Amino acid sequence: MAFLRNIATVGGLTLVSRALGFLRDILIAAFLGAGPIADAFFVAFKLPNFFRRLFAEGAFSAAFIPIFSGELTRHGRDRAVAFAAQAASVLLWALLALVLFFEITMPWFMHVLAPGFAEDPEKFNLAVDLSRITFPYILFISLVSLLGGVLNTLDRFAAMAATPILLNLCLIAALVVFARAAMTPGHALAWGVAAAGVVQLVWLMVALKRENIILHLPHPRLSPNIKRLLKLFVPVALGAGVYQVNLVIDVIIASLLPTGAISFLYYADRVNQLPLGVVGVAVGTALLPLLSRQVKNDESEAALESQNRAIEYALFLALPAAAALMALSTPVVTVLFERGAFSPADARATAQALTAFATGLPAYVLVKVLAPGYFSREDTATPIKIGVAAMVLNVVLNLILMTFLAHVGLALATSISAWFNATLLAQGLKKRGHLALNSRLRRRVALMLLSSAGLAVALVFLADGLAGPLAGSQTMRFAALAALVVVGMVLYGGLAQVTGVTRVHVLWRSRGLNLE
Repeated sequence: MAFLRNIATVGGLTLVSRALGFLRDILIAAFLGAGPIADAFFVAFKLPNFFRRLFAEGAFSAAFIPIFSGELTRHGRDRAVAFAAQAASVLLWALLALVLFFEITMPWFMHVLAPGFAEDPEKFNLAVDLSRITFPYILFISLVSLLGGVLNTLDRFAAMAATPILLNLCLIAALVVFARAAMTPGHALAWGVAAAGVVQLVWLMVALKRENIILHLPHPRLSPNIKRLLKLFVPVALGAGVYQVNLVIDVIIASLLPTGAISFLYYADRVNQLPLGVVGVAVGTALLPLLSRQVKNDESEAALESQNRAIEYALFLALPAAAALMALSTPVVTVLFERGAFSPADARATAQALTAFATGLPAYVLVKVLAPGYFSREDTATPIKIGVAAMVLNVVLNLILMTFLAHVGLALATSISAWFNATLLAQGLKKRGHLALNSRLRRRVALMLLSSAGLAVALVFLADGLAGPLAGSQTMRFAALAALVVVGMVLYGGLAQVTGVTRVHVLWRSRGLNLE
């Protein structure tokens, strides 16, 4: 099944990227810990990373792919490529202006992004310097998103899915090679981010050339299709990127908390991003071009089936991942990060944030899977209304929960707002007949919940039994965590077989996930 193959391609490469991301974050924790340099870099990295996730995994693709797919279906490849070239030209000049604006105004903008830093001039100035180095990455990753949208629509998912791998390799190289030579390790990382943007753009240009596509940029002009793209893009940026916007809001409010709060949230979110990327982003990325083609061809029944099956695929993996992260939050954080400048107290605080983030993991995944149901039909009004409502709820809950739970309250608020977002998206699709919560779907979700609950209980007991190795040498700790992961996967597979969520012979016959 092509849909599953595309999910596996994106998910597999994302898994490699996230594994390298963990190695990167292990090095960051060892070099920077959770001190002022770490806080300053994470704020500086937040802006380009926000745009990377928003553009590469959300708003721009959601606006660009349906139009590009429509041009490809109705008018052929040449007209579609010409539209892509027009979009790239307009995007380039707009982003150059944006980068110049933020480079000049960064000190003033830092008062908005991290107002708490103003009380520490040294940390504030460092955050400004690092942000000026990292911000041009936005220019490159936005163009990367456009080129990736072209490739994804042509069912060439691998090149775009591999771009985060290049980012992680650049950051790892920056730390290993330049951390001690640079002014601070944070400066080395910031230059690594800037270099990664160039590398990723060149990578996708080469991939497009293999498809005999070279975008010759015309003089930028607001053609009807470009106006349509811009009209779709702005609201989708809020709707599709609400999770990322919530994280930025968390940083703003976390800067008001004691030193370390931003770092705790960053490390916890990095762990939470693994299943979100492998499952949610992979399914959503593969689903949008498929739904766009089916909608353009008036294949309503096929589009409904694709949407429903995507939800099943996503929850089959997201629910046990959330259960496992909640059950193993302390061992995971301890094994991955507790070394060098990252203390046991830092590990405990990060594990608490991870538990709170994990409660919303299925919702984050569902938002990625449900949003294409709107974007493929060029409906951006509904997601923006839902997204704005979710952001308002997140801010209110942040201000309430931080009073009692500090940084953990910020993570919990993000999770609650994600569930609110996913629920409203699902209700909207259901009312329009684009989502059918039939008895099959409800039964399987219930069985997935049962299997995931059994997994969580088992992992708690297994982790307790491996308490010695998990507190031993580095080798023993990684071996014990790996054993828990492998046993957990086997256990969930067994529980899914016993409860009837899926069958081994079906998995073997399809060589992939097939919940038939």
